[in-house]
Amino acid sequence: MRSRFDEQLNTLNSLLVDMGCLVETSISMAIQSLKTQDTELAKKTIEYDHEINQAEKDIEDLCLKLLLHQQPIASDLRLISAALKMITDLERIGDQSADIAETVLMLDGPFVKDLVHILQMADASIKMVNDSVDAFIKKDLELAKEVIRSDDIVDNLFDIVKAELIEIIRKNSETGGQAIDLMIITKYLERIADHACNVAEWVVFSITGKHKSEIQKMVYDNKE
Repeated sequence: MRSRFDEQLNTLNSLLVDMGCLVETSISMAIQSLKTQDTELAKKTIEYDHEINQAEKDIEDLCLKLLLHQQPIASDLRLISAALKMITDLERIGDQSADIAETVLMLDGPFVKDLVHILQMADASIKMVNDSVDAFIKKDLELAKEVIRSDDIVDNLFDIVKAELIEIIRKNSETGGQAIDLMIITKYLERIADHACNVAEWVVFSITGKHKSEIQKMVYDNKE
């Protein structure tokens, strides 16, 4: 019985890796469509969200089977419940990638500012997503804590981009429309990082049983 259960847990890990890859691809496609103002790629990104939704459903079905048909011990229950929470955040990341792509479709003309800080945000957010899933698979507590700390990097970049865009609007109101669109894209990236942080917190929960308030203290005080 336990052997069968462990096999299904391995399947769960594989499905989570696959969903993480789908989400990473979705963000990358959305950002590439922004960089090149490629409307066809933006449309493909929006359609791609269906694959992420299906991955969420497949993992949810497996988790429910594990809960209903097996006899999980406490640590297994934490792992399965964490996986169920994680896929909700991963699905939301997919939604926000599609939202970025939808905003790209509304952009018009040359960019009112360079995309350096926005692309840095995108790179940092993608890394957080990858590392959070990797931490779950490897049961790597330190990597999960690193992801949570990385959220500060994205938040700082968001503040920089926001200040730049506000200054652009202040100097030339005619650029306001695109500046607001870029602000929206930046906000979606900040939310993606928040969801990746949530995934990492569920990883910590699956390993330690600690909840959000305890996790924050653990991460920033370096106490376990």
